[in-house]
Amino acid sequence: MSDTVKPTTLEQTRQVAADATAPVVEPDALSDLRDAAFSFADFAQSVSESMLRPWIAYQILIAAAVFVLAHFVALFLKPRFHSWMRAREGWPTWRMRILVMLHRRLRLLVYVVLMWIAVLIMRELTWPSRSYLLAIIANLATAWFFVAFVTRFIHNALLRSIIRYGAWIWVTLSIVNLTDETQNLLQSIAFELGTVRLSLWLVLQAIIILAVLFAGARFLSTVATASIRKNDDISPSMQVLAVKFLQVSLYGAAFFMGVRAVGVDLTGLAILSGAIGVGLGFGLQKVVSNLVSGVIILLDKSIKPGDVISLGETFGWINSLGARYVSVVTRDGKEYLIPNEDLITGQVVNWSHSSDYVRLDIFFGAAYDDDPHKVRALAVEAAQTVNRVLGKPRAPVCHVVGFGDSSVDYILRFWIMDPTAGLTNVRGAVFLALWDTFKENGISIPFPQREVRMLEDGNAILD
Repeated sequence: MSDTVKPTTLEQTRQVAADATAPVVEPDALSDLRDAAFSFADFAQSVSESMLRPWIAYQILIAAAVFVLAHFVALFLKPRFHSWMRAREGWPTWRMRILVMLHRRLRLLVYVVLMWIAVLIMRELTWPSRSYLLAIIANLATAWFFVAFVTRFIHNALLRSIIRYGAWIWVTLSIVNLTDETQNLLQSIAFELGTVRLSLWLVLQAIIILAVLFAGARFLSTVATASIRKNDDISPSMQVLAVKFLQVSLYGAAFFMGVRAVGVDLTGLAILSGAIGVGLGFGLQKVVSNLVSGVIILLDKSIKPGDVISLGETFGWINSLGARYVSVVTRDGKEYLIPNEDLITGQVVNWSHSSDYVRLDIFFGAAYDDDPHKVRALAVEAAQTVNRVLGKPRAPVCHVVGFGDSSVDYILRFWIMDPTAGLTNVRGAVFLALWDTFKENGISIPFPQREVRMLEDGNAILD
């Protein structure tokens, strides 16, 4: 029994020994990460060793001295350059913006120029290897100047900072010949999402490409929006609809182009996006309803920017039409953001839907002793003295509407064509004109009166 067991035990022992001495196979990602780390370590070691050389220290001192010289030269040139810019009054705006950018970075510009002069002088007087570090510093300063200058044309501060520092870091790595090592390191940092492998290098590529595409989409959207706004043949509501459609199309195309450019397969995310869409459909019903209502409002042209509307207690003019709400500004300066769904399902009074003409009515009374014919003529004459009240063919009219307890009741109707200027103020102006006209012509405005008679038994009778 023991003889049959020993060969098996010996074979197992040999196998274990062989496995222990065999090389360990590491994953590709871990191997790439290790190689990139060793490359950076070798570069750092070479830099630290080169710093001990005398000529490296001399070049660092020369670069520092050039920076101090550039600082004092910029202090001398800045006020004179600023005075010269102020004298250029007739220049276009884009040219003045370039001059302002150069003025703000005058020290860096002077430093770049002086550094390249120092590099040329060193190459003429000494060996090229003794100006190698100066050339690297000059290249870095030049790259930073051009990157900072170009990115100033990006209006978004966050996007400008991301592109500025990202571009300068990549240019720096290119100058010191570390692009391949950096790319390998970023590609080694990754995780798996189903069948898709997302690395840090892929994410950075996507961010940069999407940023550039979105910037281009925003530029095209701004230019196209300005052209649409200037076209008087397009109604205001259709202008808003065209601008919204253009923005959605441009930004959507930029997103899909950017994702496809970095190699992400969108078909693999179809099921996931469908599940997310169903969940969002249940959770964002109101948002979708407002979006659809906004499109309907723009298509049927029932409401457009500049219209004067009344919705419940809110009275004002439409300032802008958004994808989710309508901005209504009232006379007291308040801005109401009314959801588009409320404008579709609720009752809205549009004072300027088909035309800007608005008719207003005011009621007043006159004493029974006054001639009604004269009162009507004076009321029409008083209304016509108000500037905003229209004349023929929409001249004011006045009618008798009843015989009240204390007065003869009248209605005065007049038209205006600028409801955005307010309704209460024009009513008040007409009432004041009536008061002045009636006072000049002896027309009395009665008020309720009661007569009390005292009987002999002391009981009062109220009439």
